[in-house]
Amino acid sequence: MSKKHFNQMERERLALNPNVLRVSEKSITYADEFKRLFIDQYMLGRTPREIFEASGFDVEMLGMKRVEQCADRWKKAYEKDGIVGLADSRKEAVLRPSKRVLSQEEIIARQEAKIILLEAQLAYVK
Repeated sequence: MSKKHFNQMERERLALNPNVLRVSEKSITYADEFKRLFIDQYMLGRTPREIFEASGFDVEMLGMKRVEQCADRWKKAYEKDGIVGLADSRKEAVLRPSKRVLSQEEIIARQEAKIILLEAQLAYVK
């Protein structure tokens, strides 16, 4: 992660960019669509700096190191898992067991949902 910190004005400016989902003092969360656009443009021979600037980012404000790190991370994710690798995995449910005790109704609801899922998977296989 870059050591560059964003002040309030820079965060507000970044938040206005449609390619930014969230911005904090230390980090930016980019839209999945921007990551796909980045890879498409990169494959056509454009540089990371050109792509970021064409997408409305001030590279001087972001810092070239941050741009290069994003480019490297997205290229590796794309090479490993394709377009799916670019998706923000934090959106998906974490498969850790719940630490709280479930009520009987919650247990039944989960079991019913699991049965429906298994039946759908079985029907798909048939």
